[in-house]
Amino acid sequence: MAVREILIAPDPRLREVSKPVDGVDDDLRALMDDMLETMYEANGIGLAAIQVGVPKRVIVMDLAGEGEDPAPRYFVNPQILDPSDDTGPYQEGCLSVPDFYDDVERPLRCRISYLDYDGTAREEDAEGLFAVCVQHEMDHLNGVLFVDHLSRLKRDRILKKLKKEQRLAATG
Repeated sequence: MAVREILIAPDPRLREVSKPVDGVDDDLRALMDDMLETMYEANGIGLAAIQVGVPKRVIVMDLAGEGEDPAPRYFVNPQILDPSDDTGPYQEGCLSVPDFYDDVERPLRCRISYLDYDGTAREEDAEGLFAVCVQHEMDHLNGVLFVDHLSRLKRDRILKKLKKEQRLAATG
């Protein structure tokens, strides 16, 4: 397992739409293991493959709270089947948009289908933080960042700050 570099907005690769994978094999499991290690290292709760520069429809997640045993989850070719009409705000952040948080309105519940770590087809209902996180990571697979759900003014301000920080870091 290896920690990979997380792409930071406004990196154009984050806007790429990820491609479905044909199935789960050892190479894909190695990618998911690396993604999970990368996510843990960055203190995140979810990570899409595109965030480490791999345009595949793969997500890892661990919603275990502090002091709880790790509970890693793997989602290959995930699909949202039935989002609820009820929506609500949830404060979101993103490893690819570091140090910025804002409320995003999303369906409160949804049904998802996916292949797990072993390639087994699964379907389950998601609600609360699980539903928010799945939808947030699914957005990544479609080239969408959480800031795209904010007002144009907020989004532009955040992306401008990130670009400036990257420029300053590059010039040392």
